[in-house]
Amino acid sequence: METRILNQAVKRNSDRFPDDFMFQLTEEEYINLRSQSVISNYGGRRYLPYVFTEQGVAMLSSVLTSDIAIKTNIIIMRAFVLIRRLGMTTIDSKRKINSIERKYDHQFKIVFDAIRQLLLPPPEKKKKIKMGFSKPERNKE
Repeated sequence: METRILNQAVKRNSDRFPDDFMFQLTEEEYINLRSQSVISNYGGRRYLPYVFTEQGVAMLSSVLTSDIAIKTNIIIMRAFVLIRRLGMTTIDSKRKINSIERKYDHQFKIVFDAIRQLLLPPPEKKKKIKMGFSKPERNKE
């Protein structure tokens, strides 16, 4: 989809894009952005680019009518539902553990601590650094 078509769709539906869904970069932000990417200076822009937040992308995909936009909108909606389900199951699990812990006090403290550890996100794996190198073997002739 061409940028001009996207911009037209946004302008035609401006009431669907409040400030927390979309904003336009300032001149300084745009210059900083350009200096960080390796893009040819050939051509140029007449207007500062728009930036969309997560909600703005969801709204944008519902405003655009291309096949890709429709598929993207469906994927976004499914992702939102999945994230909500995952969040609720974690919250529910923590509530249940706290409730059971209050009921059984110190009898199962070790068990509850272990369950809490399982609910924590996994730690990031660090790459091991190889120490030294091996010396090539020589022929013993």
